[in-house]
Amino acid sequence: MSPQSSRTATSTSPAIRWLKKPEEHDYPAAASYLSLIHDERSVAKLVKRLRKAEVTSFMSKDVFRASQLSLLGVSNSHVAKDTAKILQGLELSPLLLVRDESLGKVIIADGYHRLCAVYALDEDAVIPCKIV
Repeated sequence: MSPQSSRTATSTSPAIRWLKKPEEHDYPAAASYLSLIHDERSVAKLVKRLRKAEVTSFMSKDVFRASQLSLLGVSNSHVAKDTAKILQGLELSPLLLVRDESLGKVIIADGYHRLCAVYALDEDAVIPCKIV
């Protein structure tokens, strides 16, 4: 399956379209989030590694399980905005993920709201990600 689009198993779900690479503003957003849980030097190293990482793909349900986060509903304004983008056929930016081996989970450095929007439409959707 192409990382550019994700077709669901049901014909009623919309196709989810993806950019080939994260948008430039995603990296400072990831750094902002990561700075809450890592020191400045570690954040700089992680963001540098994210920039260099290849885009890969994971199923949305697997990213949720690995992140151990709760699903935000479409009543969340950011999730609603990303859901509207999907329904309009606009492309979403791939997620930026960091493995936290000490806790045995994945940190969603950028893309949590996109993940929630995609999962609400199709939990089996394939999501392009950069992961370090």
